[in-house]
Amino acid sequence: MQRKNIIIIISDDHAYQTIGAYGSEIASTPNIDRLAKEGALFNRAYVTNSICGPSRATLLTGKYSHKNGFKDNETSNFDHGQDLFVKRLQLAGYKTAWVGKQHLGDVPQGFDYASILVGQGHYFNPDFINTDGSMERVEGYVSDIVTRKATGWLDTLDRTAPFCLIIGHKATHRTWMPDPRDFGKYDDVEIPLPTTFYDAYQGREAAKVQEMSIAKDMQMGYDLKMYKNPSDLRKDGNFARMTNEQFDKYLAYYRPIQEQLEQSNLSGRALVEWKYKRYMIDYLNTAESMDRNIGTILEYLDQHNLTDNTLIIYLSDQGFYMGEHGWFDKRFMYEESFRTPMLVRLPGVIQPNTKLNSLVMNVDIAPTLLELAGVDKPQDMQGKSFLSSLTGKKGKSRKHMYYHYYENGEHAVSPHFGVSDGRYKLIRFYKRIEGWEFFDLEKDPNELSNVYGQKEYHKAQKKMENILKKEIRRLEDEEAYRILQYKN
Repeated sequence: MQRKNIIIIISDDHAYQTIGAYGSEIASTPNIDRLAKEGALFNRAYVTNSICGPSRATLLTGKYSHKNGFKDNETSNFDHGQDLFVKRLQLAGYKTAWVGKQHLGDVPQGFDYASILVGQGHYFNPDFINTDGSMERVEGYVSDIVTRKATGWLDTLDRTAPFCLIIGHKATHRTWMPDPRDFGKYDDVEIPLPTTFYDAYQGREAAKVQEMSIAKDMQMGYDLKMYKNPSDLRKDGNFARMTNEQFDKYLAYYRPIQEQLEQSNLSGRALVEWKYKRYMIDYLNTAESMDRNIGTILEYLDQHNLTDNTLIIYLSDQGFYMGEHGWFDKRFMYEESFRTPMLVRLPGVIQPNTKLNSLVMNVDIAPTLLELAGVDKPQDMQGKSFLSSLTGKKGKSRKHMYYHYYENGEHAVSPHFGVSDGRYKLIRFYKRIEGWEFFDLEKDPNELSNVYGQKEYHKAQKKMENILKKEIRRLEDEEAYRILQYKN
């Protein structure tokens, strides 16, 4: 049987709430939606650590952050010399490449070709580090450039060997900077406030001290481009690298918005809700280009007769807050950031319009791809293959999920770890805030009521506490183990 090609498209901070296939009535995502129509949509896909670099480290290694060594973006350095699923594919004869954002340092291993955005990357005229170590700045918009580089590499292949291509998009990472051709697409769309927008965080101490509030922490200049003077806008590092033509397009779009805001003289909740809508407009406009470029990849596969033999996965590095709880950003184990969109297509193997409710995590992707390729997974790989779920065969699915977020700096989100079985979720916060939270997602899907310690949940809570302890031991998370031993 001909071995399957693999394409993984991983975006940054793209919320499932803003994808048509996941029920959004506002966002237009026709190309991501096409994957759902022609393949499978995971309703319960999650990440092990809701932040950029650690998520990609987990994708490559099939291991949790404490085992792959990349726990956070602030202090961790990724060991590219460790066993990666792409290295296993290379040994099996695959050609491999990563193009775009990786955010794991500048010396990737396991790839025949790499052109990696430097650090977080920039939306305009981004810098890339290439396989040979050379650096180049490419003029244009990042989503278009990454796609051109990806298809350019595919053009070099002789098709005698299968390939694995990972496309890392910059979008939709903060700050949200759309391609100018997408300006105005959502300006007149009614965007309702989430029901939890004015959450008071009762019973959730960690939520009270975060710094990711649209009201308090979203910046008028840096985030929303509302600088009073155009010269101040040009000083922003994202704009300083623009050509005059690119900058003039931004100025032409944002200056009238700035002037109208000044005339409106908004304050209080009216100003907060204005900020929310501007955030949503910029975010959705930024996602437009990414979806369009996903369409370009799908068209390339069609035109080169690769569609039927190529597994394609789309996912984000985690979820994101679209105003839920009054927030932007991610990090918490609450559903909006814990859960990620994930869609998988493989014609002839995955039935069209498949909806999957089995629990999966990003740590499970590497072993799934190795099983698809007929390659043995490393003994220390901690994820579980979900290939049987994709093919409709019976197999053991996840019963629960383990999560651990480590970073103790940006956005003031307290480090925490926990488990979820899809119905109940148990979280242990530490360092910044010490304490427990327990949620019944069936009765409280918005996670507004912390029922930890309540008598009616004693049995369920005890069960989840036992699961947490077993997972910590099984996965050998020594930091979490020490906390449970000494800080109960």
